[in-house]
Amino acid sequence: MKKILLVLLAFCSMVQWATAQEKPLQFAFGYTRVNDSVVQLEAKLSIAKGVQVFSVKKRGEDDAFISKFILDSVVSKRTAVTDTATEQGSLIIDAEQNRLFADSVVFSVPIRLAATDSLVIRGSFAWLAKKGDEYPSGEESFRVMVPAASTDQPAAVNDITKDSLWNIFWFTLLAGFLAIITPCVFPLVPVTVSFFLKRSKTRVEGVRNALWYSASIIAIYTIPTIVLVLLFGDDILYQISTSAISNLIFFAIFIVFAISFFGAFELELPNSWANKADAQASKGGLSGIFFMALTLVIVSFSCTGPIVGTLLGETSRQGITLAPIIGMLGFGVGLALPFSLFAFFPSMLQSLPKSGGWLNSVKVCFGFIELALALKFLSNVDLIYHWRLLDRDVFLVLWIVIFALMGLYLLGKLKFSHDSDLPYVSVPRLFFAIASFSFAVYLVPGLWGAPLRHLSGLIPPEGTQDFNLNELKYKIGNGTHVTSSNNSAAQPPKRLTDKLHVPYGLTAYFTLEEGMAAAKALNKPVMLDFTGHSCANCRKMEQEVWKDPEVLRRMKEDFVLISLYVDESQELPLNEQYKNKDGEIMLTEGAKNLDYEITKFGFNSQPLYMFLDLKGEPLSNIKYGYDPDVQKFIQHLDMVKAEFTKRNP
Repeated sequence: MKKILLVLLAFCSMVQWATAQEKPLQFAFGYTRVNDSVVQLEAKLSIAKGVQVFSVKKRGEDDAFISKFILDSVVSKRTAVTDTATEQGSLIIDAEQNRLFADSVVFSVPIRLAATDSLVIRGSFAWLAKKGDEYPSGEESFRVMVPAASTDQPAAVNDITKDSLWNIFWFTLLAGFLAIITPCVFPLVPVTVSFFLKRSKTRVEGVRNALWYSASIIAIYTIPTIVLVLLFGDDILYQISTSAISNLIFFAIFIVFAISFFGAFELELPNSWANKADAQASKGGLSGIFFMALTLVIVSFSCTGPIVGTLLGETSRQGITLAPIIGMLGFGVGLALPFSLFAFFPSMLQSLPKSGGWLNSVKVCFGFIELALALKFLSNVDLIYHWRLLDRDVFLVLWIVIFALMGLYLLGKLKFSHDSDLPYVSVPRLFFAIASFSFAVYLVPGLWGAPLRHLSGLIPPEGTQDFNLNELKYKIGNGTHVTSSNNSAAQPPKRLTDKLHVPYGLTAYFTLEEGMAAAKALNKPVMLDFTGHSCANCRKMEQEVWKDPEVLRRMKEDFVLISLYVDESQELPLNEQYKNKDGEIMLTEGAKNLDYEITKFGFNSQPLYMFLDLKGEPLSNIKYGYDPDVQKFIQHLDMVKAEFTKRNP
């Protein structure tokens, strides 16, 4: 165990040393609340030996030798000019009268922020340094969240990040356990554990080696995800998972995986990778055990690859930076844990079922599931581009057929060329067949509009279905937000209404401008619904919360609903296209909506429900995300309605 700790410490030291060599400066951004109306944004710089950093103070109007804060447009409106920035450190005045700092310095800039308000401060710090005759420079981005210091509003209704991360971990942990029973992994469990126990001089050493093997598996799945996030930004996986092109690629990959699982061909990584890893593993020691784990990951790719791809896609779609990392951590733990458990309790190996034809049956069943998931990715693209190829009823028909065929396969009525003979149906196969047929039958009422609440995040929304009995009751007698006494008070929604719809007879605006105009005409607060075509939790909220009669009544009578789709592909008119703070051109409605969500509220996850007054200012600091608790949502609606009434007596 001591050797393991020493190796880990050495690894961390090497990473820290390598990171320190990359830049002459190390940054730490934070804030200090000065009083009830001012927050001090702080950039703490650790300066490498022999390097000096230029001040943020100008000597004159033409002075270009300075460092400076660059704040985004939302923050800039709240702050004075950045010339008011202050600095704390050992000041050096060189021969040219430049102001420089060595060793360390803290640069600060004041921002006006009421005690009851919260703010996400985004921007960058452009630095200029001096190292001998060289003048290195760069720009460090930052994002600092400043919560409200005091508020008369209740505590946050839900903690999006904390709850979501725990759910992701447990879900991916279960997926890791399931990966163990795939034909690529299961036969290796007893062989690997027995190998550790037999080659080790003592049982303690065998357990230690098995633990290091498990830790290596976890690291192999987790570290690449961390590196990807560090190299390309904290939202790279989210952008990939919600991209229409990425979803098309995932669809093609999963179709290939499904065909492979059905036995048409064997999908493997290059043999040279496994051979090289296996050669390193034969050297022994902790490094050899690590390469044994790498060999397992490589040779089991054909079975675990589709599971990992699915998990990465779904966890990245949460919009939370840590979600894909936690997802891979959970999967790695689930896959690695059995190796450690069997090392601790080797007698359990005797209770494992023997490898055989049942493992191939598991693989084929995974093929049916991969085929169903491939349709989900294609459905996301279909919704984004409004092709109407996979409307809800068509999608359900395909899933019914897939799971009915899976049930027939489990009963031995459908057979592939590489399947073993099935002289009789075992009890487990019978129960799995019953589950598969039952799921197919459960889907059938959805063809006529049954809500299928438990699948609302996986199947297309009800609005894509032409014949929907469930929607008829909401259409009868439904009008708009406007009552009969002032039915011309606001213009009805116009833009995107030919493509976008909301359920349950609700009227929604799909652009901020149209919705704010309606809110002012009706003197009602705005309910911002940041959503997406590929957002599973958005559909769950609609099915589990919006549909409640009390929620639905409040949304219709008390609010103007603005649904902003962050993945809408409709191109913006030329006069509305613009560059965001990073210089990227916003070409589509979805890009504009996502940029507004990030800039205004500091979030890129969906669903996100924010409530605005007639000036476009938040009525609550609570960032309300997915939470199926109906009463909490009702309380939140009542609270923001009361706050609006207080602001607009």
